[in-house]
Amino acid sequence: MAITTKVTDSEEYLHSTFASRYMRAPVPRFKLPERSMPKEAAYQVINDELMLDGNPRLNLASFVTTWMEPECDKLMMDSINKNYVDMDEYPVTTELQNRCVNMIANLFHAPVGDDEAAVGVGTVGSSEAIMLAGLAFKRKWQHKRRSQCQPFDKPNIVTGANVQVCWEKFARYFEVELKEVKLTEGCYVMDPAKAVEMVDENTICVATILGSTLTGEFEDVKLLNQLLSEKNDETGWDIPIHVDAASGGFIAPFLYPDLEWDFRLPLVKSINVSGHKYGLVYAGVGWVVWRTKDDLPDDLVFHINYLGADQPTFTLNFSKGSNQIIAQYYQFIRLGFDGYKNIIQNCMENARVLREGIEKTERFEILSKDVGVPLVAFRLQDSSKHTVFELAESLRRFGWIIPAYTMPADAQHVAVLRVVIREDFSTGLAERLINHLNQVLKEMDTLPSRMPVTPNPNPPKHSHQDIIRYWRRLVDHKRNGVC
Repeated sequence: MAITTKVTDSEEYLHSTFASRYMRAPVPRFKLPERSMPKEAAYQVINDELMLDGNPRLNLASFVTTWMEPECDKLMMDSINKNYVDMDEYPVTTELQNRCVNMIANLFHAPVGDDEAAVGVGTVGSSEAIMLAGLAFKRKWQHKRRSQCQPFDKPNIVTGANVQVCWEKFARYFEVELKEVKLTEGCYVMDPAKAVEMVDENTICVATILGSTLTGEFEDVKLLNQLLSEKNDETGWDIPIHVDAASGGFIAPFLYPDLEWDFRLPLVKSINVSGHKYGLVYAGVGWVVWRTKDDLPDDLVFHINYLGADQPTFTLNFSKGSNQIIAQYYQFIRLGFDGYKNIIQNCMENARVLREGIEKTERFEILSKDVGVPLVAFRLQDSSKHTVFELAESLRRFGWIIPAYTMPADAQHVAVLRVVIREDFSTGLAERLINHLNQVLKEMDTLPSRMPVTPNPNPPKHSHQDIIRYWRRLVDHKRNGVC
């Protein structure tokens, strides 16, 4: 790459980018640079820094899509300059969003007629979708309590301790108490019976997860619906259910069509799903749909009139790109039901290959279930000498980014590795990961334990002079090359 720099009014010199002064002078980090630089140099400076990022396709920590077809990439680039909020200017894009909402509502068995518009909206991701759903529950609960002349200042929401952090954000930002059902070893999802025990007259909803971030497991929404219905009948309450289907919403309809978790259950009033996970779109799109119009309080909805029609809008964000919504519509009409089903089946098959390879090491316990999101969560059977955190660190040298984490309360003593299988993770990559895992295990067996030694309850006492002499000897040893 070369750049042309004008040195005088009459002369121009051609320089190699890497021989130019822009590669010798550090780029300001905390304030705007005084002078401009050529576009080629700016590109190269930033591109060089980005090389130190991980490879997105080897980032097995993320559920987010990292590959799309070139045709969809082009559609996204062609529409990257469209601001979605300008509905007057881009009515076709708005129409595509509405089509997506109706397709998703139909997939989730919303009671909507053929000629009736479903109630839902596109969001930046499931985090915004959950905020909107939570606000709808809170506002509807407040309206009811106010009409009954009851206090409405202490709303709460019941979830499992395994919920994603966006639920904690919702509770903190919008002043709702978060009541969490604690986990236990061997059960890493919310227990529906315990959740129902925790509800009271101030509970705005029970939030359940279809595809836990920790293990990929589906929570039992049908059992929750049954138990909560009984509780409502006993007390006269009408506590509803929200399903956080961020990961599983584009899994269950294709692989487990008979599984009842969606609007087929009467207490399920809203569902969120991430288009940028198994909806197969790059990061930046989510969806939330409501059972009926009555489940979304009208005072939360703003109405925009354009082209002679009413366009309701309910979002936390204002300006946002149109290209992710267009990409979602592309995937829907490009793949159809059969296409999504085939892709998800391939993901599940590659998860099976990986799981079996991990089991053959005879060193791990598999925590993920056969029914759920295509991922493999596993922990060491013996972590007395080495930990899953060491394993994750060692695998990084091969390029693999695999998260190691501890479970939430009361199972925080359980440490886990998790590999998420996405569309672009092939059987060949699964086999290579298994080979690298075996290599790392063999290497770790030859290394001394890095586990902390139990401290002496009666440690010897050292004087200040003893400590100074120790550090001086250590410095001398290092100078002389002695370990």
